[in-house]
Amino acid sequence: MTIGIDKIGFATSNYVLKLDDLAEKRGIDPEKLSKGLLLKELSIAPITEDIITLGASAAESILSEKDKQEIDMVIVATESGTDQSKAAAVFIHGLLGIQPFARSFEIKEACYGATAALDYAKLHVKQYPQSKVLVIASDIAKYGAHTPGEPTQGAGSIAMLISQNPRILSFNEDNVAQTRDVMDFWRPNYSTTPFVNGIYSTQQYLDSLKSTWAEYQQRHKVSLKDFAAYCFHLPYPKLALKGMKKIMDKTLPEDQQQILKDNFDKSILYSQKVGNIYTGSLFLGLLSLLENSDNLKAGDKIVLFSYGSGAVAEIFSANVVDGYEQQLSTTRLQELDQRLPVSIPDYEQMFFEEAQLDENGNAYFSGYENQVYALTEIAEHQRKYIKVEKPL
Repeated sequence: MTIGIDKIGFATSNYVLKLDDLAEKRGIDPEKLSKGLLLKELSIAPITEDIITLGASAAESILSEKDKQEIDMVIVATESGTDQSKAAAVFIHGLLGIQPFARSFEIKEACYGATAALDYAKLHVKQYPQSKVLVIASDIAKYGAHTPGEPTQGAGSIAMLISQNPRILSFNEDNVAQTRDVMDFWRPNYSTTPFVNGIYSTQQYLDSLKSTWAEYQQRHKVSLKDFAAYCFHLPYPKLALKGMKKIMDKTLPEDQQQILKDNFDKSILYSQKVGNIYTGSLFLGLLSLLENSDNLKAGDKIVLFSYGSGAVAEIFSANVVDGYEQQLSTTRLQELDQRLPVSIPDYEQMFFEEAQLDENGNAYFSGYENQVYALTEIAEHQRKYIKVEKPL
C-alpha cells in the first residue's frame, strides 16, 4: 500500500515585520540578519490569531466537504499549546465541521512533533486503508523583544492530509530516529518564552544531523546521490545551510551537487519571509521546495531531517508523485507579499499582547475582520472561536 501526503496547505498571519526595520531599531547591522541568518521577514500574529485559528485556516484551504466526512483522526503538533488539558485538535475538529467519529489529540516534542504525528498517521492508514488523517503543525515562535532569538520568531501552520494513494508524496519505510536528553531549548510551564542555550543548540542540531544521517545511510545502504533534494528543519535558514554543507558529498558530479544546492535554495524561500514556525518549519521548507523547484519530477526521492530540541531527530524519505504540482499553489510568494507591514512599536504591542482577564475570567477582542478564523473572546476562562464571515 502506498501512503503519503495527498494535500498540503499553509496559513500565516496577515502582518509582517521587515527585518531591516528591526535591525535599524535594535542597532544591528542588517546583514547580520539577512546574511547571518538568511532571514528577511517575520510573520507577526495578533492576539486574535493563535495555533488554533492558524491550524484551522491551513486545513480549510485544502479540505473538501468530502474530506471532512472521511477524516477519522486529527493530530495537532505544537509547542505553543493554548490549554494544558484540552487539545488544539479538538477545537480545530469542531471549527472545521469534521465528522464526529474521529480521534483528535495533540503531540508535543519541540519542533519534532509533526514528524511523530506523520509516523502515527501512516500507521493508522496502514491499518485502516480507507482512513484519512489530518496532521497539523501549528506554532507561534516567541523569544521576547531585545533577545538574541528575536529575529528568529514567526507564526504559521502547515496542514497535511494523509491517505493511501497520495497525490503529492508517498512515504518510504526508512525512518531512523535518535533521542538524546539535552537542555538546548526548553520552556517551563511558568514561562511564556523559552530558555535557549544558543551555541549548544546549534551544536546539537548539527551533531544530531550528522549522526542520524550516518546511521540512516548505514541501515539503508544509500548516499546523497540517491536523492534529488534534502529538506531540513528550519529554525532559521542559515543553520540549515550549515547542515547542508556538513552532509554534502563532494565526490558527487558537479551538476548533481548543483541540483541539490538549487533545491535547497528553493526550500528556504517561504521561511525567509515567515520566520520560525517550530513544528511546521520542516514542512514549510518541503512546501517551498515543491512549489518552487524547477527540476523535481515524478519518482524523485526527497530526504527530510526533522529536529526537536530536547532532543529528538528523525530522517526519512518520500517520493514525488506524478502530477504533484496540480495539488499545489503557484501564487504563494505573491500572497506573502500582501501581508501588512507593521512598525516596531506596533509589532511590540501586537505580538506580545496578553489577554487581560476580568475577575470572572472574561476578555473580549476585536480587529480580526481579515482573518479566516479568529479568537473573539475568553468567557469564564473558555476560549471562543468563530469562522469570520466575509462581507459580500
